[in-house]
Amino acid sequence: MRFVNGLERGSNPLGGALSRPEPRVVPMSAVSVTAPSASGADRAFVPDEPPGHPSVSWARARLLAHRAPRPLSPRTAPLAAAPGPTLARQLTALQPLPSFDTAAMDGYAVAGPGPWRIRGVVRAGATWRGGLGAGECVEISTGAQVPAGACAVLPLESTWSMDGNSVGGATPPPGRHIRVIGEDAPAGSALAPAGTRIGPALVGLAASCGHDSLAVRPRPRIGVLITGDELDHTGRPGSGRVRDALGPLIPALVVQLGGETCRLRHVPDRPTGSLAHAVHAMQDADVVLVTGSSSVGATDQLRRLLDEAGARMIVDTVACRPGHPMLLAQLTANRWVVGLPGNPYAALVAAHTLLGPLIAGLSGRTLSALPRVPVTGRVRRAAAGLTRLVPVTWDGDGARIADGHRAAFLRGAAVGDALAALPPDWGDGGPAPLVLTPS
Repeated sequence: MRFVNGLERGSNPLGGALSRPEPRVVPMSAVSVTAPSASGADRAFVPDEPPGHPSVSWARARLLAHRAPRPLSPRTAPLAAAPGPTLARQLTALQPLPSFDTAAMDGYAVAGPGPWRIRGVVRAGATWRGGLGAGECVEISTGAQVPAGACAVLPLESTWSMDGNSVGGATPPPGRHIRVIGEDAPAGSALAPAGTRIGPALVGLAASCGHDSLAVRPRPRIGVLITGDELDHTGRPGSGRVRDALGPLIPALVVQLGGETCRLRHVPDRPTGSLAHAVHAMQDADVVLVTGSSSVGATDQLRRLLDEAGARMIVDTVACRPGHPMLLAQLTANRWVVGLPGNPYAALVAAHTLLGPLIAGLSGRTLSALPRVPVTGRVRRAAAGLTRLVPVTWDGDGARIADGHRAAFLRGAAVGDALAALPPDWGDGGPAPLVLTPS
């Protein structure tokens, strides 16, 4: 029996039953290439593979990563725990919003023309059970229920006291300063579609229409493996050493992309086989993210172990700079491996190219449309047929290339607003799609 790197040849060193379903990929013949829409959103920017390059194009790599997984199974989460995941089902209004005719101003709810005799007072959270006839009113607070018979709310500052029991003022038009029942959303109406990322506003919206919990797809769990014998993890690096930038960077980026880091480990390059055992130990992760071992150097183990495990390669290098050696593979029906370069900026580019779309697919979200804007500045041109990813800052209606974006240097990305994917034929001032990178 033959063993390779301490593992039986033909066995799966990463554990679990291998799954080899057909890729869920849209054929290129079915993908339309359209001009940018009037809004500037690049909704169908999926060019053919660059001639002479076996790697997939950058735009197609994003599409492949997004289409590869099936969304994670939904679960029910209380509203307090809902922010971060994605809606698994459409959010609907359980009651009309507002649920009663509501005063939009402090003042008097009046019936008919004035002057008006004051019949009572109604505050927010209380009801006045009587009805108003012509020439009558109640003093009312913002948010209080408008009593039957009232035709408008006259703001307090627009009235004057007549004798302590009556008020006068210009007769308001019917409906003025009244929020009518259901005018924002009728009962049963759709408020947010499945696939919406849940933020504070959506949680507040759900609560306002009567929900206590939501059906959500949880954040995908990302296990992070940082490889490299040369890395120091604190302080200034020693002679011939490099300070680890990805250990702090990746967990923050994972949150930004919609996932959560379940574990982070540093894995040495030696002994050979250490990476395979580290990947195997990440059994609780939906995605295993490996940095620094995706190329073909003497100490790069990832491609070899994926081949020995029988993993299905979804993306095997991308026609872009930096980040060319990035990869995406399927280990089992519900486990994925993303390989990033070890250089920090290259790894950032690769994460936005493959990890972000993969997390969106696992979460049931659509792949974000990319705005296309004019990009100005100077950059070293990539080899023929390759997309160049550079950090940019907003500059009026366009974007300007930020300095400091070599493969190992993060200054441009740290101060930039987005990554611009400069197509192979880009020239200064030409349009390019942007991957927004909010702080």
